[in-house]
Amino acid sequence: METMLGGSRLPSNPQAAMARRPRPEDAANHITVSDPVQHSEGVNKYTSYRVDVRPPNSDLTTTQAFSAVLRRYSDFLWLYEKLQTERAGAIVPPLPEKQPVGRFNPAFVEARRRELERFLRRVAIHPELQDSASLDTFLRADDITFQAAKNSKADAPVVMQQSGMMGAFGGGMGGSIMGGMNPGQQYGGGMMGAARPKKEGFKRWFAETKTSISGDLVKSPDDELFEEIQRYVHGLDTQMKNVSTQASGLVRKGKEMANGLFEFGLAFNLLGQSEADALGEALCKLGETADQLSVLSAEHSDQEAAQFEDPLVDMIKMIHSVKLALHKRHEKRLTYSTCLQEVESKNNQLAKMRSQIGMEAKAYGLEMSLRRAQENAEAARDDFAAVSQRVLREVDRFKRETTDEMRLTVLEYIRLQVEYNKKMEQIWGNLIPQLERVQLDPNANVVGQVAGAPGPGSTNGPNNTGNGAPGVDGSSSGSPPTATPPQMSASGPQIHSQPMIDNAVPNPQQAYMQSTPNPFMSQSMSGVPTQPQMQAQDPGMLSVQYRDAPSGGF
Repeated sequence: METMLGGSRLPSNPQAAMARRPRPEDAANHITVSDPVQHSEGVNKYTSYRVDVRPPNSDLTTTQAFSAVLRRYSDFLWLYEKLQTERAGAIVPPLPEKQPVGRFNPAFVEARRRELERFLRRVAIHPELQDSASLDTFLRADDITFQAAKNSKADAPVVMQQSGMMGAFGGGMGGSIMGGMNPGQQYGGGMMGAARPKKEGFKRWFAETKTSISGDLVKSPDDELFEEIQRYVHGLDTQMKNVSTQASGLVRKGKEMANGLFEFGLAFNLLGQSEADALGEALCKLGETADQLSVLSAEHSDQEAAQFEDPLVDMIKMIHSVKLALHKRHEKRLTYSTCLQEVESKNNQLAKMRSQIGMEAKAYGLEMSLRRAQENAEAARDDFAAVSQRVLREVDRFKRETTDEMRLTVLEYIRLQVEYNKKMEQIWGNLIPQLERVQLDPNANVVGQVAGAPGPGSTNGPNNTGNGAPGVDGSSSGSPPTATPPQMSASGPQIHSQPMIDNAVPNPQQAYMQSTPNPFMSQSMSGVPTQPQMQAQDPGMLSVQYRDAPSGGF
């Protein structure tokens, strides 16, 4: 069964979780995350992972193409947030969630390692992110350079030291963090690329908040298109969550069914052991079959979780990433609207200043401030336009990939169900012939197997039916019923459904019943004629006697 740890589901069968069809991110399988190691620095305890980059089609002599660094989860989180800033509007692949408890559980560490590796591979093949400066810094920078980049408050990346870290990656990503690029070129807009003092940043935040509350946002020709996208994403998120909930319920019920089959098989095994004849053996076979089905159902549930439930959960996370991309566009729109309002405000102030005599010096300073505000507004406009176009490209790519992923996921789920039901049908089918060989007489006694041969001591004479009943000539034995061997038929040995008396088997109850005469069997009751048709009874049990109907009828 799956394990719940701090609200996160851990696969109970890692092999089943890894046995998935090829994914698009497998194209970047030269990036690996491995060797999780726990570190303790006083009260601070964390897990580090080794990140290796070994591009394909490169020999061992070109060492610049290879890199191996140690990164912890907070480093991956830094990369995720940096990508959101560098390439605003891009759909950044989801990162594994934080884990407050159980972070050092081996199963959790292994699951997180796989998810972190998948995150890096997705970023490496992402058309909008694969050449980002922060990714190259994350994959290749040494510890000192990387810590400097993490601690830097400016948006511009820290140029790495000349220590063999400038090798090309994939499609030439290494040169993207070289010097000579201004922050505006690196991040799609000069206004957002420069570091600002805290005071000016607070003023900017206050102005944007005021603009957001007033609702006076700049209009663009694509507003209706983005509203339609938002409605589409919202509806898709609602429906996918509903599907994921139902899929999780099916997986949970499958695991409950596996447990139920196990208990079912155990009960029939115990029941079969209480029978010492062919029926008991058949019941034990039924219990063994239920055990096999229990194992099969448990494995099937693990495969459903790995191949159906997990992809649906991942799609929901990707939908959340789309919402973040749309939110980034809204932030850029808000920034551009704030800049326009600032330009308008400074224009009004300058007009009033020019109308006053002796305010020429202040008017000149206000003109310079107005010019900077206009430059910022133009940069914000370009940034807003670039982000809008990036979001449109990303949403279009998301629709194509999600459609294909959903189609393959459903097909894989259907094939999984067909294969599971075929195996189940085969296991049940193998049990049917074993139960069909067990035959019962009218008294619900096992009379043997259909294909069995008559056993020793059977009486197959024409006038002997083996139960004291009248023969073919109408004569009756007239003797009281005695303990005789089990009934025999032409089809095989007649076996009683209860354990037979065997002196070789130490059974106190059978020994007592065999040594004690049964008054109901040895003599007739007063006033009641002896029943010549009474069958020979098993001394090991006291079964119900069946009386023939009177010859005269009613």
